Amino acid sequence: MRLRFPARDIPVRLVTGAYIAHSGLEKWHGSAEQAEGLHGTAATAFPFLRPIPPRRFLRMLAAGELVTGTLLLDPLIPNCIAGTALTAFSGGLVAMYARTPTMHKPGSIWPSRTGIGVSKDVWMLGIGLSLLVSGSRPRGVPTLSPKQDGKLPTGTVERPPVAALLPPGE
Repeated sequence: MRLRFPARDIPVRLVTGAYIAHSGLEKWHGSAEQAEGLHGTAATAFPFLRPIPPRRFLRMLAAGELVTGTLLLDPLIPNCIAGTALTAFSGGLVAMYARTPTMHKPGSIWPSRTGIGVSKDVWMLGIGLSLLVSGSRPRGVPTLSPKQDGKLPTGTVERPPVAALLPPGE
């Protein structure tokens, strides 16, 4: 099986995906109290969520986490798709953090005690953006043609060897 992304991305996708998928599984079997608490926090930041019943909201959140975690864990999913899902998911968490005054200190972006857990989701946003960017770049880097007939391509300057730049005797 051939990976659809560089091997260097395996650790970050594995750890982040497993964490998010596990969180989704925990929420899928969550209690009524957990549903009320998460729904209340989310509805404070995003009032359009108020009409959704708390239990249904918890299931929707769990499904979103399961999908996001699965996309990160699946080696057949390219970085641009996994990164888009993680960026959207974590972007919502960071927006909730920013829109909930009790999660950060007054007049500051730094977290209060109640906001520390959610403020850390900014790392997932960074990971998502990194995957998105790494998955959207062209595979090859254009290079200039080598010298032909001793001439450089138009608009290029020949650089001297490094030894020529050092003072004599070094």
